[in-house]
Amino acid sequence: MATQATARRRFSFLQIAIALQTLTIFLQAGSAGLLLTSAYGEALHSVGARVMYGASMLYVLAAVLAWKPGGGSPRPVWHASGFLVLASVQVVLGIAHVPSVHLPLGVMMFGLSVLALARR
Repeated sequence: MATQATARRRFSFLQIAIALQTLTIFLQAGSAGLLLTSAYGEALHSVGARVMYGASMLYVLAAVLAWKPGGGSPRPVWHASGFLVLASVQVVLGIAHVPSVHLPLGVMMFGLSVLALARR
């Protein structure tokens, strides 16, 4: 019984991490709109990028914690690592001011994050 409860908690942590990542990516879209229309939009989008990157790192941690002790499939770790790579590319593209790739990549990341959340 204790191992089932522990597994449920890890699964919940993974779900929370994916939901947090999805939410932060969604909020980045809103702050991108503010970036175009207000003076404080750039600061908000910059802070949001750091939070989104942290959420991606949390997703990797949650995936490793859900996989390693239970010996389950490493697939969630690969998915989370892929998101971290995408987040890294997204940050680099944002700093380099390449909106022609930065914006579609953000939309793709949001869609993939919603799919990951739906699978959990």
